[in-house]
Amino acid sequence: MDRRKAFSVAVLFTIMILNGPAVAGALPDLNKTPGVARPGLSKTKICSTKWGRDERHVTAAMKHQVFVLYGYSGYHDPHCAPDAHGKTCEIDHLISRELGGADAVKNLWPEAYGSTPWNAHLKDRLENRLHNEVCAGHITLTQARSMITHDWRVAYKHYYGSP
Repeated sequence: MDRRKAFSVAVLFTIMILNGPAVAGALPDLNKTPGVARPGLSKTKICSTKWGRDERHVTAAMKHQVFVLYGYSGYHDPHCAPDAHGKTCEIDHLISRELGGADAVKNLWPEAYGSTPWNAHLKDRLENRLHNEVCAGHITLTQARSMITHDWRVAYKHYYGSP
C-alpha cells in the first residue's frame, strides 16, 4: 500500500472512530450528571415506597435543561435511537428513584431506548433488581448506588450476563 493510500485509510478510520454511532450514551457524562441521592431516605422508606405511584418532581423545564446540557434538541434528536415501539429517549435518573435518587438535573441524563447493546430498557431492569437486592439485604444502599453510578453495565453483566 503506498503512503497516500495508507494515509487516506488512516484518516477515514480516524473519522469513523471519532464520529461513531450517533446515539445517546449508555453512560452519562459524570461532569454533567454526577448523581444525587435524596437526603434522609432510609432503606426502610425506600423499600416501603410504591415507586411509580409516588409523586415525581422532574419538570418539563428540567428535562429541557438536561437535553440542552447534553447538546440534544429533544426527544427526536438523532442521538435518541428509537426502540421497536418508537420510544426514543428518556431523561433517566442516574441513581434511580428506587434507590433514593433525587429529581435533580445533576441526577438526570438523556438515555436512548433503541441503542444496542446498552439502552434504557436494560438499565430499568437493573434498577429494579438492585432495589430488590437492597431490600432483601443482599447489598447495601451505598453499594447499589455505587454500582449504578460508576458503570451500571458492570452490575448488569454481574446479575444478567452480557446483553
